[in-house]
Amino acid sequence: MTKKETASFVIDKLDKLYPEIPIPLDHKDPYTLLIAVLLSAQSTDVRVNKITPLLFEKADTPEEMIKMTVDEIREIIKPVGLSPMKSKGIHGLSHILINEHQGKVPKSFEALEALPAVGHKTASVVMSQAFGVPAFPVDTHIHRLMYRWGLSNGKNVVQTERDAKRIFPKNRWNDLHLQIIWYGREYSPARGWNIEKDVITLKVGRKSIIKKQLKI
Repeated sequence: MTKKETASFVIDKLDKLYPEIPIPLDHKDPYTLLIAVLLSAQSTDVRVNKITPLLFEKADTPEEMIKMTVDEIREIIKPVGLSPMKSKGIHGLSHILINEHQGKVPKSFEALEALPAVGHKTASVVMSQAFGVPAFPVDTHIHRLMYRWGLSNGKNVVQTERDAKRIFPKNRWNDLHLQIIWYGREYSPARGWNIEKDVITLKVGRKSIIKKQLKI
């Protein structure tokens, strides 16, 4: 199966499994999405979704957030990990949004990535999910599955993103990155992987990986 054929099979299967695609992180606008994505770094969406209501009850706008101290923010977000860095980032970027962007989340990769604690992946998620701009944020699930499906060499997420954008149609990026995340969680996890339930990898995956998993 060529990469083009693999991509078509993956799209078809994911569309059947996930005709409606829920967004993993709870939010109500671009700002709360930005904060939620920032908090999700090296954490889980489930944990973040438990913490953000507590944070947003106190401050769900840049104007309200800067009324809190960094320590107050840190105390609330401790359960998601990396709270010293994340609390400073949230406080700092809220100031910048007010001072440089009229309190609004900017609609460009460059402006987003210039914000404290906001990297390319976070910017890509916001551009994709908040503004509908084609992007392909690569998390651990996408990185793992692109390798298992033989669509990327698995060296790093930068290469994986480049390969995904080259292989999949641009008008499908925003849906596909979410569909792949859900598929990775449900059918092709890093741990406890039952390849016999992983229908896509069984069909298109690297033979060496399949043989090792099935021990044949």
